[in-house]
Amino acid sequence: MAQMLASVDQRTKLVGENRLELLLFRISATQLFAINVFKVKEVVKVPALSTMPGSHSSIIGVANLRGISIPVIDLRKAIGFRPSVIQPESNLIVTEYNRSIQGFLVDKVEHIVNLTWGDILPPPKTVGRDNYLTAITRIDYQEKQELVSIIDVEKVLAEIIHYDIKLSDGVLDEQLLPLMQGRKVLIVDDSATARRQVRETLEQLGLEVIEATDGLVALNLLKKWCDEGKVITDHILMLITDAEMPEMDGYKLTHEVRSDKRMSDLFITLNTSLSGSFNNAMVEKVGCNRFISKFQPDLLVEVVQDKLRETLMG
Repeated sequence: MAQMLASVDQRTKLVGENRLELLLFRISATQLFAINVFKVKEVVKVPALSTMPGSHSSIIGVANLRGISIPVIDLRKAIGFRPSVIQPESNLIVTEYNRSIQGFLVDKVEHIVNLTWGDILPPPKTVGRDNYLTAITRIDYQEKQELVSIIDVEKVLAEIIHYDIKLSDGVLDEQLLPLMQGRKVLIVDDSATARRQVRETLEQLGLEVIEATDGLVALNLLKKWCDEGKVITDHILMLITDAEMPEMDGYKLTHEVRSDKRMSDLFITLNTSLSGSFNNAMVEKVGCNRFISKFQPDLLVEVVQDKLRETLMG
């Protein structure tokens, strides 16, 4: 299992090339699920768990890994299946999302596959709004084609951990509030939960939030505005984008925006749950203006306010 995740440096090169690697696993015998390898710290056999009285029902205990206590989430139960029964082949997928570390109990980790974001599609609209998927894909696996469901981990975590959009005292610049009213911000994220967190934070400023579900949708919208003769930097204050999205990731989106002279000056903030140190390098490489690791409402508001001050100063 360690060898499976050993080549992190090699995997980071995929990000920014509109490529990703998925860690495949099962939580039922009939269907494959996946999460992005880049968010996985390690995969281990399920260690001894300590009970955690009063915790969310999907948290089945705490694991001690090399002196660090990590909450363990029964992923099967968290997304609406019957609770897991720990078996000899069960695994713990240790992940880092939104600056927190947690373990997900799954039935069995299978394999890693290398894909392009173009291979990844949004879930069908017929699955409803309450599903736990950000995307789906099909792969040739073990001599047959299988559907892979990519878990919306941010939705899972938001239902277990309360993310407060309340701003700290002194963050909001009251003098800027009247100047925020009616200004538009485009936010791009494949997770409805992540979009809602950003939208509800920015709406406290009186901003009008326009949403796109992936980089390609956002790029087409920006091009449409340009074709209509709109000056993008007048039409929207800024673009806030996730890194990982179906069809076109945030790095590719940024590259495409910077390559189009009609919108190359647009202020772009990368807002992602991926590793901060890596993203700082990617921000510089593709030309984003700022990087924010999710979910930090105070910092998000400070970035927007800084951009408005810059705009007002001309």
